[in-house]
Amino acid sequence: MSTENNTSMPTKYDPQTIEAGRYEWWLKGKYFEAQPKSDKTPYTIVIPPPNVTGKLHLGHAWDTTLQDIMTRMKRMQGYDALWLPGMDHAGIATQARVEAKLREEGTTRYDLGREKFVEETWKWKDEYAGHIRAQWAKLGLGLDYTRERFTLDEGLSKAVQEVFVKLYNKGLIYRGEYIINWDPATKTAISDIEVIHKDIQGAFYHMRYPLADGTGSIEIATTRPETMLGDTAVAVHPEDERYKHLIGKTVKLPIVGREIPIIADDYVDMEFGSGAVKITPAHDPNDFEIGNRHNLPRVLVMNEDGSMNKLAGKYEGMDRFECRKEIVKDLQEMAVLFNIEEHNHSVGHSERSGAVVEPYLSTQWFVKMQPLANEAIKLQEAEDKVNFVPDRFEKTYLTWMENVHDWCISRQLWWGHRIPAWYHNETGEIHVGHEAPADSENWSQDNDVLDTWFSSALWPFSTMGWPDLDNEEFKRYYPTDALVTGYDIIFFWVSRMIFQGIEFTEQRPFKDVLIHGLVRAEDGRKMSKSLGNGVDPMDVIEKYGADALRYFLSTGSSPGQDLRYSTEKVEAIWNFANKIWNASRFALMNMDGMTYEEIDLTGEKSVADAWILTRLNETIDQVTKLADRYEFGEVGRALYNFIWDDFCDWYIEMAKLPLYGEDETAKKMTRSVLAYVLDNTMRLLHPFMPFITEEIWQNLPHEGESITIAAWPVADPDLTDKTRATDMKLLMDIIRAVRNIRAEVNTPLSKKVPLYISAKDDATVAVLEANRSYIERFCNPETLTLGNNITAPGKSMSAVVTGAELFLPLEGLLNIDEELARLTKELAKWQGEVKRVQGKLSNERFMSKAPEAVVAEERAKESDYLEKYAAVERRMQELKEI
Repeated sequence: MSTENNTSMPTKYDPQTIEAGRYEWWLKGKYFEAQPKSDKTPYTIVIPPPNVTGKLHLGHAWDTTLQDIMTRMKRMQGYDALWLPGMDHAGIATQARVEAKLREEGTTRYDLGREKFVEETWKWKDEYAGHIRAQWAKLGLGLDYTRERFTLDEGLSKAVQEVFVKLYNKGLIYRGEYIINWDPATKTAISDIEVIHKDIQGAFYHMRYPLADGTGSIEIATTRPETMLGDTAVAVHPEDERYKHLIGKTVKLPIVGREIPIIADDYVDMEFGSGAVKITPAHDPNDFEIGNRHNLPRVLVMNEDGSMNKLAGKYEGMDRFECRKEIVKDLQEMAVLFNIEEHNHSVGHSERSGAVVEPYLSTQWFVKMQPLANEAIKLQEAEDKVNFVPDRFEKTYLTWMENVHDWCISRQLWWGHRIPAWYHNETGEIHVGHEAPADSENWSQDNDVLDTWFSSALWPFSTMGWPDLDNEEFKRYYPTDALVTGYDIIFFWVSRMIFQGIEFTEQRPFKDVLIHGLVRAEDGRKMSKSLGNGVDPMDVIEKYGADALRYFLSTGSSPGQDLRYSTEKVEAIWNFANKIWNASRFALMNMDGMTYEEIDLTGEKSVADAWILTRLNETIDQVTKLADRYEFGEVGRALYNFIWDDFCDWYIEMAKLPLYGEDETAKKMTRSVLAYVLDNTMRLLHPFMPFITEEIWQNLPHEGESITIAAWPVADPDLTDKTRATDMKLLMDIIRAVRNIRAEVNTPLSKKVPLYISAKDDATVAVLEANRSYIERFCNPETLTLGNNITAPGKSMSAVVTGAELFLPLEGLLNIDEELARLTKELAKWQGEVKRVQGKLSNERFMSKAPEAVVAEERAKESDYLEKYAAVERRMQELKEI
């Protein structure tokens, strides 16, 4: 289908008007749906599933915009592009939100019971999933909603069970009593990478534990005196001469009165503190290991909510920090605590609740990581490894994998994938499987659920129908082509997807991982609620439109780097969009009802036509190559320069000459060039600014229903004319130089001044003569003298461009001293350029490694700079002789 141009575009660019309804139109046209039955090459991205907690932030907007750019571009390039959407059930975060809602209603999850609470949470999920889809729509994301998934849906739940059962049967999932990271606020275990360490002002509490035989005491120090109630030993190094005679003796634990042994263990650092340490196996991971080696009892003195339990004696019921204050006071009164030393130290906080994490003895489920990590590390040595962009993040990933700990995967929640393990009510036997044993009345299922990251680690293949290996979608779209994510979740998510992908599909889950940074506030600080410096992307869209926000986010930094949000820059991009709108309106108003079939570029072209078509080809090649390398910041610069500078500022101005002239053939060619360049430019820009490009493209003469499925531009070599592009550059340099000289002496363009152009050879004179109309139109000379070896008129200002010298007699306006000062600066500039290029050309390493074309380009620069240097030097001499 082809159409003629439509000149009904509103005079003013209003993003809210042009974006309204467009997304629904795209969805109705099914332009974002994958085509599994086609013979196109598949290209797949699965969206990093946002937590179903309702509100997307700027980081989500950045992440998803990059994915949208990639999939829109591949779709236009003829791929069967699948961008699969979905959301994460976000166990801890979602349950916390629903429990807060219940508290407002005067009830609790315990009042409802597990089944009813889960029903309430599903209702909450259904409501907030709609909010997320609405935000995706505002951003214009080209998602295939026919394949939308949720980490708790039936298919993904089946995949999670399959993985758990298989890992358990291989001995890679086990259950045991260990010290884990405990969040007392949410009352659940959390993994190591969900612990955020913050430096806080604390103290070292120095105490003396009296020897049970009354012969003295031993000094220890701790930052957590409340845990002393659970001490079961004091440890010293076996080679420490100070304490050898005490090994095997006992001390009397203050307050509690329990006798505990003094043991010898290599773990103790003789140089740190007193060289003796208290051992609390139920409240410290290192003490837990020492306790195992020495068969020490484990005394747990806290409840799950962080309060002290009955084993804490008189402190029972106190909050752990309240207990700390009371115990310090009591120990001081007993003269056991003799020194409190201020100490700034790193303390773990829950990423979810912000509570101080408690090392806590608990029976949990774990994944044995070393065998899985080894396979993931080995993959990176193979040809089909996961490619990190930028590649420096591969080292970050490998370092973590090489030092990984077993992963605690059980969570004390009701919302999530319930662990598929049952315990016999009498024998305690464990059954792990997809279903309960046949005599289910004799078994009780584990109450815990799996860590949210356990299910999201399967996302690339569980969303494609796995574990059904014969599923057509799985066979066609897996492994995926790219993952886009922030560097802050390489450990949480990227690493886990890789080792699970290898374990269960024997393939990498994605070919490339494009890593971006964080969106920071304008001053470089992290955006946070506490600082009040967050920016809601929906507010930005409301004011400036989705296109401006998308372009800012996608082109504002290089891969792996953080991005500083700037309202000023978003506004500048709105101005860019406005410029595109106005230029398009101008072009459409002058196309005279042209149809797509009438576009004809076979005739004679002006130098401006040949140049803009050449620049278009160069831009197509540049944008395509840069986008394939994920260099979207550079793509943005290339598009901006071409659209703003080349097309809007130069070509459109030059196009006015034939458009407003009498030559119908030239007029027709100009219209064809405008239509062709605008069509291709809108297609190049479309992945970045989908709304404005679709609107303009629909008004242009075009072929097809929607720009979303239009072909990606390909450079046409027949439309490249390097010679005439160089001629155009000469004209542009002359026009710029004349305007700069006029500006320097405050001579407006409306005031006619004689212009002399001395070209370096006859060929250049011929070019200037052929394009005299452009010089006359844009320089407005009183007289225009062209030739070579033209002598500069007396008091005139001059400029040097590649291939020519310009002279503007400005009698009465020229101050010779000022002009000499200006030329001295220009001479220094060209001298610097000559020195730089000659330095390169005399560098043996550069000359031996650089391609011939690059060396030739540098030699051409040297020749050009030397010419310009000589011309300025000559002109300075002339002025001195006046």
